[in-house]
Amino acid sequence: MKVLYISYDGMTDPLGQSQVIPYLIGLSQLGHQITIISCEKKDRFEKQNKFIVELLKSNNIAWHPVSYSKLPSVFAKQFNLNRINKKAFALYKEKKFELVHSRSYMAALIGLKLKQKYGIKFIFDMRGFWADERIDGGIWNLKNMIHKRIYNFFKKKEFEFLTNADYTVSLTQNAKEEILSWPSFQKKEIPIDVIPCCVDLKLFSEKSISHTKLNELQLVLKIEKNDLILSYLGSIGTWYMLDEMLDFFKLLSSKKSNAKFLFITPDDKNLILSKAQLKGISKEKLIIHSASRNEVPLYLSLSHISVYFIKPLYSKKASSPTKTGEIMGMGIPIITNSGIGDSDRIISDSKAGMIINDFSNKEYLRIIDQMDALLKTDKTMIKTAAENYFSLEKGVQLYADVYRKLEK
Repeated sequence: MKVLYISYDGMTDPLGQSQVIPYLIGLSQLGHQITIISCEKKDRFEKQNKFIVELLKSNNIAWHPVSYSKLPSVFAKQFNLNRINKKAFALYKEKKFELVHSRSYMAALIGLKLKQKYGIKFIFDMRGFWADERIDGGIWNLKNMIHKRIYNFFKKKEFEFLTNADYTVSLTQNAKEEILSWPSFQKKEIPIDVIPCCVDLKLFSEKSISHTKLNELQLVLKIEKNDLILSYLGSIGTWYMLDEMLDFFKLLSSKKSNAKFLFITPDDKNLILSKAQLKGISKEKLIIHSASRNEVPLYLSLSHISVYFIKPLYSKKASSPTKTGEIMGMGIPIITNSGIGDSDRIISDSKAGMIINDFSNKEYLRIIDQMDALLKTDKTMIKTAAENYFSLEKGVQLYADVYRKLEK
C-alpha cells in the first residue's frame, strides 16, 4: 500500500529511532511504500539529520520533516499542526496515498481530516490515553478553564478517532478492554488490535555483550564480584516513583549489605543523590551513569534484578513501558508495581519477576524475602518470554496484518 505515516514526534528523537523507524523499515521491506511526516526539534535535527536521511533512503522510505516550534505550548502545537497539515495535504495530491497511519492524537487530527476529505483508510495508532495522561501527569489542570476546554476537545476527538478509524492500535490489552467497556462501544463493534512497544532483541541480548568491555566497566564503576546490583533504566520524570524506589532499596540494603543501586539514566545525578541523602542512603551505594542506546545493554548486564515503579493512575492502563522488553531481553528479572498496562499479566504469566501491590514496607519486605529465589530465575525463560511478547519482528508482522486487512 501507499502509506502516509504522520508522527508529531521526531525521527531524530530517541523515541522515533526506537519506536517508529524500526517498524517502518520492516513494513517497507514487506513492500509497502512509506512516506513519513514528522516534527523535528532543531538541535536534534542538526545532529541526526544526515544519519536518518541515509537510513530511511537505504530502506526506500521517503521522509518529509517539518520544523518544531518552541512557542508557548498551546500556540506551538497549533503552529506545528498547521505545518504538518499543509505538508500532508500537499503530499496526498502528489502521491494519492491509500492509507494514513497516525501516531497518537495530534497526528490523528490530520489523519481523520484526510480520511474525511479523500476517503482514504485511516489507522489511529493511539499509543495511550493521551488526554488523560495530561491530567494524571499534572500537565493540565481541570480547574483551569483553558485546560478543561482542551481536555474536553481531545476526549471528544478521541471518540471520533475510535469511531472513524478503519483500525485502532492499542499498546495494551488492558486499554482495549477499557475502551470496549465504554457505553458508546458496547453495542458498536470497533476494529482494534494490540501491539505493545517492541524491542530490537538482537541489540538487547546477552549475545551482544563483550565480556572484556563488561569487566572493564565493572572496574570503572567499582563493582565488586559479590555485589548485588539492582538497576533502574530510563528517565526519572512525571510517572516514575523515585522516592518509593529508593525506599525499597534502603530496605533491601538493610537486609543485604552487598546491595548497590545502579541508575542508567540521562537525568541529573544530583536529583537522585539529594533524595537518597535525605533518606539516609550512602552515595557509595549508588552508581549513576548515562548511556547511549547502544551502550544500554552493556550497562544493564551489570544488574542482577531491575526495578521500576510507575504511578498506577487511570491513564497507565494504556502504558507499555519499552524498558520491560529491553530488560527481559537481557534475561534480567523485574520488580514493578501492579496497575501498569499489561505488566501484571506478562510478568506474572512468564515468571519474569515479581509484582508489588502497594508501596509499603510490608510489601517491600515480602519481595525482599523472596529475592534469593528471584535471583535464581531461569534467564532463558525470561528471554523466551521477551521474544513472545516484545519481539520487533512480531511487532512488524502485527502491523503488516493490520495493513493487509485494509488493502482494497
